[in-house]
Amino acid sequence: MLVRQVENVLDLLEFFAERGRPASLAEVSQHFGWPRSSAYNLLSTLNARGYLYEPSVRGKYYPTPRWLAIAQQISAAEPVPEELIRLGLELRDLTGETVCIGAAAGMSVVFLEVVSSPARVRYAAEVGQRIPIHSTASGWSILSQWSKSQRASLLRKVEFERYGSGTPMSVEAVEDRIRTGLHNGWFKSASAYSVDLGGVSIPLIVAERVYSFTVAGPLNRVEENMPRIAMQVHEAVARHFGPDYLAATIPSLTTPPGGAA
Repeated sequence: MLVRQVENVLDLLEFFAERGRPASLAEVSQHFGWPRSSAYNLLSTLNARGYLYEPSVRGKYYPTPRWLAIAQQISAAEPVPEELIRLGLELRDLTGETVCIGAAAGMSVVFLEVVSSPARVRYAAEVGQRIPIHSTASGWSILSQWSKSQRASLLRKVEFERYGSGTPMSVEAVEDRIRTGLHNGWFKSASAYSVDLGGVSIPLIVAERVYSFTVAGPLNRVEENMPRIAMQVHEAVARHFGPDYLAATIPSLTTPPGGAA
């Protein structure tokens, strides 16, 4: 048995997705053939709960990014695929550094799995830890797989704050990190969020979900080794997922010199 009120909300979402621009009460009512009072009650309720807003043209409604944030939080709670965990274990052993597997959750990256370095001095990350999506290699990896409009929607809400010497301080600076990372085949973080911490990250897409796969450690230990770590990551991904995996799923990401795609 279908619940009409739930159907109406889902129909409204699909309407905005197809329309791609704000709509007035009259336009919604006419499109669906709903009584004006019913359309008003639905729009005003979603507006009051923060799921719709009135952009520059008042009297017209459009969905807010809250839908995306909630979907990302739900997605972040999913179990990490076993193949990613095995990949993390191998690269922890190869590099001696901590490996973090993350996913987007609102304005953050949340670590879903952490394979800790055995070194006494290491990146002591924890499962469930959140880091800013706009100022970390993990975040740039994920954002690189979003559309420009998705990134713009998120980045215009960022309040840029200086965390370390490598923190990007503008939308264009974040976009530059993304372009550079795709061109190099890996994303580099050096005191971008955590001072004296460095990391190498790439995006991985498994079951249509974007993950960040990051190898991180003390900057004075990993900085000069970052190109080698990036090559090791690419080669390990090829061993676990197949030699054409990255080229097929993330064609915008190049292969580092000496690496195997």
